[in-house]
Amino acid sequence: MTRFIHDRFAKELLEELLSPLGTVNIGRDVTSEVREIDVYFTPGLAIPEYSETLGLLGQMASKTAIIEPFRNLANVGEVISCIVKLWDLRGELGRGARRKNAPYDAELPRLWILTPTASKALLEGFGAIPNPENWVDGIYFLPEHWQSAIVAIHQLPETPETLWLRILGKGGVQQRAIAQLSALATDDPLRIIALELLYRLQSNLVADTPQELEPEERELIMAIAPLFREQIQAAEQRARAKGLEQGLERGRQEQQRLILENFLRVRFGESSPKMTAFLSPISKLSAAEFTVLLLAISMLTVDQSGREQAVKLLAESVLKMFVTNLQDILPQAVTNLLALSLAELTLFVEQLPHLSDAELTERLGKIPD
Repeated sequence: MTRFIHDRFAKELLEELLSPLGTVNIGRDVTSEVREIDVYFTPGLAIPEYSETLGLLGQMASKTAIIEPFRNLANVGEVISCIVKLWDLRGELGRGARRKNAPYDAELPRLWILTPTASKALLEGFGAIPNPENWVDGIYFLPEHWQSAIVAIHQLPETPETLWLRILGKGGVQQRAIAQLSALATDDPLRIIALELLYRLQSNLVADTPQELEPEERELIMAIAPLFREQIQAAEQRARAKGLEQGLERGRQEQQRLILENFLRVRFGESSPKMTAFLSPISKLSAAEFTVLLLAISMLTVDQSGREQAVKLLAESVLKMFVTNLQDILPQAVTNLLALSLAELTLFVEQLPHLSDAELTERLGKIPD
């Protein structure tokens, strides 16, 4: 199950990163038996500065490319399947040229197979060899006419130039890449894109049955988790640089509201009206409290039960913000609060900062008759 989650993350990340350089087609079908190409890229207008920013990925995107990322070690059969896709596509392009009575002079695609590790036997079996004069370690090219290469992600040098491929690696390789990603400038557009997709990856990994996750997946979740707080702190730093204390707090709250709103939408499809009623007060939590809340929600299932538990967590967090001695009646208070109609709930949440502990206990602490 988690393999498909990682596959989707890889496709989405490659699509986001390569889109400025050309056309990206995710899940392109080719004829013969219907085979689906993971990522099909055709270059557009050259943007040298951006290509340089992508490093090795930008170098790979200098010509038409098929990119096939694997979460686990690609085996012989999977590599052959990728090569068949390449040759099916080349045949399709050739037939299209002949139907148009046009010379087949289009740039043929190169196949890039991204695998977290690659054994010596696998590489030797396909005659794949490095090209150290033009490419970094970890890139192995098949004989010329095959127009294919195997990228052994674990062998790539851990430099900024390889970052966007190492994020698609596994275990320590991927976790170190995530750490390096977090070290980029907080306003770096590529960092922001990658963080959003990593948040989604984390949410999807814990969506179904967290207890069945492998230790490696749990470690990945923990590697992603601190980035929640970094994103919030980034908003604080931007506001502080402007020297506006009021703007600092407002910017922090707006950032937290946006993160929570996007997180709930990604995790549950959309925010329920009652979830939305709690967004404004929740945005006022401290960064530490907000991070704890996000992590708690991320561990819930994505079914109706999970949605209901998420609403209860939001309600509980809001009540705790304004009442200090609510522990004895907190479960009943949450139940009574959520029993209100949407209009009553929205009004009550607006009034919360102005209610005394006694008033709140009187209104929410009673057990219904």
